[in-house]
Amino acid sequence: MTEKSFKGKTVLITAGPTYEPIDPVRFIGNHSTGKMGYALAECFAAHGAAVQLVSGPTGLHTNHTNIEVKRVTTAEEMYKAVLKRADAADIWVFAAAVADYRPKTVADKKIKKAGDELTIELVKNVDIAAALGKEKEEWQFSVGFALETDNEAANAREKLRKKNLDMIVLNSLKDPGAGFAHDTNKITIIEEEATHTFELKKKSEVAQDIVDLIWKRTNG
Repeated sequence: MTEKSFKGKTVLITAGPTYEPIDPVRFIGNHSTGKMGYALAECFAAHGAAVQLVSGPTGLHTNHTNIEVKRVTTAEEMYKAVLKRADAADIWVFAAAVADYRPKTVADKKIKKAGDELTIELVKNVDIAAALGKEKEEWQFSVGFALETDNEAANAREKLRKKNLDMIVLNSLKDPGAGFAHDTNKITIIEEEATHTFELKKKSEVAQDIVDLIWKRTNG
């Protein structure tokens, strides 16, 4: 894709998990490493884009001069960071695994072990992609991610429409070597009128496939 350039374009990417605190020691999180989001950031940057990367807690780093990283911890922090940057971005890529819920109250001290059960009341976090989808302009292009365990394609298509996405990248936990913690991934990209299935590849190569299709759709 050397002839295809994103020079002059700003790409906003979310990556990694979010951690929702229960007390000063514990949190609700997930197994996301951020590898897919960071691979996308590197790929876009290599093709000239100015990348705004909003990253949840991860051990990953990037030194590319075209990538500006904003580190956050919680879903609320990620939402605020994305909201601040979204208006100026041509392309949005929501690759982060954002927690759907957070504890209603956060204990200011470590919760002590007492009794056989502990009940934690949860409240819903903002769906970042859906919230931004309501504000998306015609010139902006929005890409979501879906990690499903059942009715994969149907659930992904529902998210595509509900969140006003232009395409959604579907991962299935049923595919060996795909999903969290792996250096490889196997994806299906779903659009309103088309579906593209790819073989298991390194995440850097998966990122290139995604970026290639985004370039076709935004330069066609």
